Amino acid sequence: MAAAEPRRRSSSSGRSTDRGTTGGPRRRSGKGNAAWAIRSAVEQLQELLGRAPESVSALKSTEAGWEADVEVLELERVPETTSVMATYRVTLDEKGDLVEYRRTRRYSRGQIDRLG
Repeated sequence: MAAAEPRRRSSSSGRSTDRGTTGGPRRRSGKGNAAWAIRSAVEQLQELLGRAPESVSALKSTEAGWEADVEVLELERVPETTSVMATYRVTLDEKGDLVEYRRTRRYSRGQIDRLG
């Protein structure tokens, strides 16, 4: 009969961690990760604008928190490809609180960016 594996003690810190491939702790969810930052940016921008954002096209971690580019439908038209979209740059502090937002671009939904 094989010996039973020792029972692992749960962490008393309340943090949800896992061991990454390097052996160090890795955060699964909660404050501070990219998914949390996206949710925070989208929720707060929606509250301010009164419109539901459609997507997040960029996310960047900064020394002070996070910056996200969020795409929002500003004016719905028929056909859909002529609807007016906008990109908003949202800046969050390290706690996830919105400290700044500004519209950086307006465009038709059917518009394609050309490189070069």
